[in-house]
Amino acid sequence: MILRRSRFVHLLPVGPGRTLLVHAISQMRLPADREITALLEYFSQTRRMPEDCEALVALLAKPTDQPAVLREVIERTVLELKSRQILTEMTAEEELAAIGAELSEKHGRDPAEMLESYRRKSKEGGSAYWAVGASYGVQDFGGKRKRIDALLFGDCDIQMEADFLRQEAGRRGIDLHVAATFPDDIRLAAEHRHDLIFVGALRARHLIVEDLDNGLNPHAAYVAHATELLAKLREATSAPILIDNLPEPTVQPLGLAERGVKGHRTRFRLTNVALAELALGFPDVYVVDIAAALGAAGSERLLDDGQVGFTHFGSPGWMLQRAEGEKAAVHGIFPDTAPLARALGGDAYGREAVIAEKHVDALVTVTGIGRKKCVILDLDGTLWPGVLAETGSPFAWTPEISGPFSFIGLYFGLHEALKSLKRRGVVLACVSKNDESTVRELWKYPDHYPRDRLLTPDDFVTWRVNWDDKVGNIRSIAEELGFALDAFLFIDDNPVERDRVRQRLADVEVWGEDPFSLRRRLLNDPRLQIPVVTAEAATRSELVKAQIVRQQLRSEAMGEAEYIAQLQIRCVIERLAASSPKLQRVEELFQRTTQFNTTGRKFSVSELAALTAGPAARLFAIEVADRLGDYGLVGAAVIVEGEIAGFAISCRALGMGIEHRFLHHILDEMQGSDRSLSARIIATPRNMPARNIYRDNGFAEVEPGLWRFEQKTTAGAGHASEAAE
Repeated sequence: MILRRSRFVHLLPVGPGRTLLVHAISQMRLPADREITALLEYFSQTRRMPEDCEALVALLAKPTDQPAVLREVIERTVLELKSRQILTEMTAEEELAAIGAELSEKHGRDPAEMLESYRRKSKEGGSAYWAVGASYGVQDFGGKRKRIDALLFGDCDIQMEADFLRQEAGRRGIDLHVAATFPDDIRLAAEHRHDLIFVGALRARHLIVEDLDNGLNPHAAYVAHATELLAKLREATSAPILIDNLPEPTVQPLGLAERGVKGHRTRFRLTNVALAELALGFPDVYVVDIAAALGAAGSERLLDDGQVGFTHFGSPGWMLQRAEGEKAAVHGIFPDTAPLARALGGDAYGREAVIAEKHVDALVTVTGIGRKKCVILDLDGTLWPGVLAETGSPFAWTPEISGPFSFIGLYFGLHEALKSLKRRGVVLACVSKNDESTVRELWKYPDHYPRDRLLTPDDFVTWRVNWDDKVGNIRSIAEELGFALDAFLFIDDNPVERDRVRQRLADVEVWGEDPFSLRRRLLNDPRLQIPVVTAEAATRSELVKAQIVRQQLRSEAMGEAEYIAQLQIRCVIERLAASSPKLQRVEELFQRTTQFNTTGRKFSVSELAALTAGPAARLFAIEVADRLGDYGLVGAAVIVEGEIAGFAISCRALGMGIEHRFLHHILDEMQGSDRSLSARIIATPRNMPARNIYRDNGFAEVEPGLWRFEQKTTAGAGHASEAAE
């Protein structure tokens, strides 16, 4: 690959070790550190990659760098810079011609408008006045990170946050690309690539403090503005939308005299309640609780209503970085800002960091990145104090000793949090070096205990209570459940056991150092949350238990045919409409399924609704039950313009021919259509089980990854009735 720096990219020094990269056509601006600047200076001449990579390693290497690791980072950085059109394979003349061809694509259009459209598609970061950010370095481009593109709609509060979002996402292994604009610029949602949208506080918040003559609630104007904005965005995009609620004021005009529902602080609280209700009326719209995030971090140092106005809700730190020219409004006379800087701990952007963390939390939950499916728990010293075989019971609590929120509350609270995770669809398992019969005999609670808050052995889908190595036991559980190791969280009070798991099972998340933060972490970690609790999620523990029983039955059966016959499998397949309440489960299925997912594509509820509302798409779902229980909705297929764009089967339904029944039924339903049915296989690191589904069912590969089934053939048609049993 022959590369050079784009003829349109200019390097502008803006301070020690800091350069601003400016693309003359797209107007993209990126601050860069010394390493990126040196790399781009190297590409001022044509270079060959990867042949010239060794020279770059020598140029950028530090004494602590490992050459092989640095080389890999540099190669990824080069590819990322190429994707942003900072580096290019074209000659200067070819690049100029390509830009001209793109701008002249639509004849008769205003060239200036075409240029503006091109710039908007390439937009990154916030508006110039509010652009704040750290310089990009090779560490920002060189990691193996999942790319997510986000649009930000809002004013100063969210525009100032754009680069803090990027940095916070980077710390979590996410390559976040952000483009920010104002709430009335709906067009950007149709023009710019994006996976989700953030909406900040709306300007109508200033009207909340006014009394309306028409008798409507003070928050009516804000809710009306939010309704209009969400409706317009939903017309333009099917991506998830995360809308901020409003901070709670830290000061009130009338102080204690602010009473009743029209009290200053209460007005904003009621607006947040109304906003939460409003979000329920839109598919894939979720409220980000900014008020709670700021409150937890200390609102007084993060909100400027104590300095500049009752409804601005900016950051006090902004006063520390205003342009000097703005002092003309106060005759150039202004108090020393040192006391303010001390009050903020010298951090002018504390608010942005707090809100960015909350926003990335929401992003992780909605996209399912890094989601944990199972929590594996140690018992002694973790779920109860001491060693059960020595204490004789999990606890020794009685109401006469203390209330339930004294020392005993630390353990009751942990149990309660874990039961909450069960309701979210996270399954529990335990690994303990212990005698199993002793644990089962002693794990009991007297009648006066709050049993609804406490775990029992029945809450665990599987366990390994023995004297074997915990690493081996965790591997065994992963094999039994069919989950990848990175879907597990392991909690143990023993530092030796924690270290051993971290060393030998690096993909498993390990907690347990701080028992006092454990409950909060379990309840707040976005990887242990889901956007909506579906019926399948709420009963997942029972579904997984039934699956384990099926595996035991399979091992005891004489053969596969006998095993499937004993299960007495029943399938119901239906075509879902745009209004189906099952779309939420279909979204969850595509989010969670990594093994039998033919393309790895994830569909949101709003995207599914938009597709199925049109004539060019069909959505099929399969629900399965057998004599051991109901699997629920375990499969879905999305067909768009004659192509299967997504086909997913839950891992708990694999191995019984369900996927073949489902596909045969779809082929039967598509009989008589005016086109042949095609399908794609897009290889992902985990979807090996899905890659032969089309080959095994009469499809022919017409090009790599693209399979076609000619409707004139009858293969599979005879299976339709079987699929609908």
